[in-house]
Amino acid sequence: MAEHGAEDLLRRLAPQVLGALVRRYGHFGTAEDAVQEALLAAAVQWPRDGTPADPRGWLITVASRRLTDLLRSEQARQRREDTMARQVLPGEWVAPAADAAGAGSGDDTLILLFLCCHPALSPASQIALTLRAVGGLTTAEIARAFLVPEATMTRRISRAKQGIRASGVPFSMPAASERAERLAAVLHVLYLIFNEGYASTSGPGLQRAELAGEAIRLARLLHRLLPGDGEVTGLLALMLLTDARRAARSGPYGELVPMAEQDRGRWDAAAIAEGVALITDALPHGPTGPYQLQAAIAAIHDEAPNAEATDWPQIMALYELLLRISDNPVVALNHAVAVAMVQGPRAGLDLLAGLESDERIAGDHRLQAVRGHLLEAAGDRAAARDCYEAAARRALSLPQQRYLQARASRLEDEQ
Repeated sequence: MAEHGAEDLLRRLAPQVLGALVRRYGHFGTAEDAVQEALLAAAVQWPRDGTPADPRGWLITVASRRLTDLLRSEQARQRREDTMARQVLPGEWVAPAADAAGAGSGDDTLILLFLCCHPALSPASQIALTLRAVGGLTTAEIARAFLVPEATMTRRISRAKQGIRASGVPFSMPAASERAERLAAVLHVLYLIFNEGYASTSGPGLQRAELAGEAIRLARLLHRLLPGDGEVTGLLALMLLTDARRAARSGPYGELVPMAEQDRGRWDAAAIAEGVALITDALPHGPTGPYQLQAAIAAIHDEAPNAEATDWPQIMALYELLLRISDNPVVALNHAVAVAMVQGPRAGLDLLAGLESDERIAGDHRLQAVRGHLLEAAGDRAAARDCYEAAARRALSLPQQRYLQARASRLEDEQ
């Protein structure tokens, strides 16, 4: 099996295997450790020996054995009886006996998703744990997404696992009354997973298609479960409409291609049609939330035959609605761009000045990149070059660094 194919398979199977173990044995935190060791064993053995006929069953069997070893060691340290198969630690889940390799034969990913978003956890812990257990992101990637040190995120995830253990909830879908409490966190988690896949925060690649694909898959499952929820529909539509541009976002050498310069013939017409249909159906029904508004903005971009035909006044109006319900600095940044496209670059720059004191985005490369773009449009090439260079220094993604450095170099050459 090719290296990337094996990585994609393991990432897709990881939450299913974890869900199967938790359903059978409980012990969320220890089960997650066991699954990680099974994934490591697969990454070493499968390229050498070949992928097994039942990859999921292989992983469940190996992870179950490792989980048994870990629990026996834990119980021995605690001076408890060492017959692991007949014991469960207080506060853990107890499930009916089943054959380990066949435990949870269905896909338990969605149950795992809601479990990670249990109200016993803080919203930040819900998101961090789900990104780790369901999304497959590393602790370092999650830390970058939250703009906190990796050590801080490690402690947060550890506390989240302890909170899940202490909650003692069954491994099953929550009741409808509880489901509403967790839905906002679930949607945010899927949104972050998708964003990390569509525009990687670090590393040599511009995007990680497997993460974006997994987020879309989970959003489809959620939409199937809650077809009448406008925000669930809006999030799925937003993902489809955004991911439809993925093939055109990078050039032949992996370089970033901004939307205005993309070959729209490479956009996925089927995904655009599905996304437009979803958001068109969702908007007239019930309250309009932030994911629906973002999907509507994405639809306007996708339906424009070229960059010049984009309906920027409508996009600006939608961002203004979004700002009323979402105190998000990235939304404010995008609103400034829309205002610049309608009223001129100086109007956009005036709005950016108000974001300089917002600690959530003041150090982000995107603020400097947008300022550079608007200064260039306003004719201040020297200041624009300085902003592009500053943005390149702050960017963690190599394609983004190269793109910003290229913009700065081009302006220097033109002087």
